[in-house]
Amino acid sequence: MTPQRRTWQQTAVEEAIGADSTFVSAQELHRRMQGSERQVGLATVYRVLKRLVSLGQVDALQTTDGETLYRACEVGHHHHLVCESCGATVDVEPPDESWMDEVARQHGFEKVRHVVDIYGRCAACRERAGD
Repeated sequence: MTPQRRTWQQTAVEEAIGADSTFVSAQELHRRMQGSERQVGLATVYRVLKRLVSLGQVDALQTTDGETLYRACEVGHHHHLVCESCGATVDVEPPDESWMDEVARQHGFEKVRHVVDIYGRCAACRERAGD
């Protein structure tokens, strides 16, 4: 397989997503890039983010209202604890996941993958709300 040629647009998106450690939507990332000299179309932003997710270089998570958010990824398999109020995100280590393989095997599945994101409200948001 021939390696994909790297374009300036890909580099611009990679730099923009890597500039911040928070999760951001493709639309917000695109908006942030509009003020720079390296303006990239929204479709290109989506395409590059999809590629970076498949390479494991960007995390993607889906919010409770269905929007996909992205951020530069920590290396290795991990899960997220996400505040539904402010969006604060903590990477958490996965539990022993051998049960997933066993459940899949019992039902005739193979090449199992999964996504686990845990949602709640962080301590700071609870405190602001008086909970």
